[in-house]
Amino acid sequence: MRLLAIWIVNALALLVLPYVVPSVQVASFGTALMVALVLGLINAVLRPLLILLTLPVTLLTMGLFIFVINALLFQLAGNLVDGFNVGGFWPALFGSIVYSLISWVLSSLFFSARKP
Repeated sequence: MRLLAIWIVNALALLVLPYVVPSVQVASFGTALMVALVLGLINAVLRPLLILLTLPVTLLTMGLFIFVINALLFQLAGNLVDGFNVGGFWPALFGSIVYSLISWVLSSLFFSARKP
C-alpha cells in the first residue's frame, strides 16, 4: 500500500513540474503515472550501473556528475513515454532536481505523520 502511495505522490510531483520548469510537459495524470513508473524502473536498474561505471568521474567532480546522470535518465524517460516531453539537457537537469525536491516535500508531508 505504501508503494502505491509513493507512486501516486511521484505522479503528483510530475504534474506540478511543468509549472516550475516550462520546458518539461506532462500530458495527463495517466501519463504522469506511467512516467513515475518508468522513472522508478530506470532508477532501480540503470542508475546503479551508471553510477558504478562513472565512479572515477563522479569522484573527480566530487559527486556533481550524479546530477548529469540524473538528467540523462530523466531525458531517457522523456524519450520512452509519449506525452512526457523534456526540452533538452538543461531542462532535464533542472527538471530532475525540481522533481526530486517536489517529491521529497510531498513525501515528507504525507508520510511524516505515520512515524511515532
